[in-house]
Amino acid sequence: MVETILEVKNLHVNFKTYAGQVKAIRAVNFTLEKGETLAIVGESGSGKSVTTKTLMGLNAANAEIPEGELLFKGKDLLKNTEAEWQKVRGNEISMIFQDPMTSLDPTMRIGNQIAEPLMKHKGLTKKEALARALELMKAVGIPEAESHINDYPHQWSGGMRQRAVIAIALAGDPELLIADEPTTALDVTIQAQIMHLMAELQHKIKSSIIFITHDLGVVAGFAHKVAVMYAGEIVEYGTVEEVFYNPQHPYTWGLLDSMPTVETAGGRLASIPGTPPDLLNPPAGDAFAARNHFALDIDFEEEPPFFEVSPSHFAKTWLLDERAPKVEPSENIKKRWARWEEMTAAKGESDK
Repeated sequence: MVETILEVKNLHVNFKTYAGQVKAIRAVNFTLEKGETLAIVGESGSGKSVTTKTLMGLNAANAEIPEGELLFKGKDLLKNTEAEWQKVRGNEISMIFQDPMTSLDPTMRIGNQIAEPLMKHKGLTKKEALARALELMKAVGIPEAESHINDYPHQWSGGMRQRAVIAIALAGDPELLIADEPTTALDVTIQAQIMHLMAELQHKIKSSIIFITHDLGVVAGFAHKVAVMYAGEIVEYGTVEEVFYNPQHPYTWGLLDSMPTVETAGGRLASIPGTPPDLLNPPAGDAFAARNHFALDIDFEEEPPFFEVSPSHFAKTWLLDERAPKVEPSENIKKRWARWEEMTAAKGESDK
């Protein structure tokens, strides 16, 4: 039986600024099952990190949440007191931050930093916590862990520091692990190692993962579901195969077209023209309309609803309305659609 561990319902997050109120998150909805990985993708400023920091109760003091529910195991986290948040953070929900050098304390030894949440949340003695910290260091692939447990962060490489941050996040045996662009500052070889490590660890500890990234390619073989965010909203949501091979929103097309492939090697990558809208005054209609080659008149006047592509796949674009004209996306997207048709046909044959 599938168990839902997290439900985000109609989440809105605003920030008070001197210029006015920034509507950073607007009516975000998604669910996460136990043991499932959800990738949230989009450009910088699309609302990915604000969404996940809200899940940790870590938003800035000028943040307001006028509407929404965050149901974690059935309980609304937004009703937590600070004392209740402290019991959740690093214990039931943990977070791997983007830059390990700024998320590690430069004045504390690595072993002590891994041991700290074990003493706080699990009640272990320092000796017990350090023994468990050593086990975690080995589990995340730190070589010769015994000789490095007393090192300081500056003595380690970026990839090693990221492994230490993952060990800290796993110390409390969290049921939900949030990874906020954990591979951005790493070279591609180390990126692949970290992604493989996270997949292995998830299989072992059975936790759910929310993975934040601006790079769709990073999560291709890692996530179960993908939520594409733009201007504080989710504009497409589906399984990783549906979003990669049957994308329906023009913004998703743009993200996929901007990914380097073997065919584009040495050539010029496509890009999405323009910039995201000012969320002090969100535009009427579809927020992506001004950057959309295929925008219809209605896109500038009325916000599109979510159209159901399949029971697990939804996209927020007027192009899916039965009255909309047919459009011709890039050759790359048409190839993906053709591949989707092949995959669907093959599945249909195997189901007979």
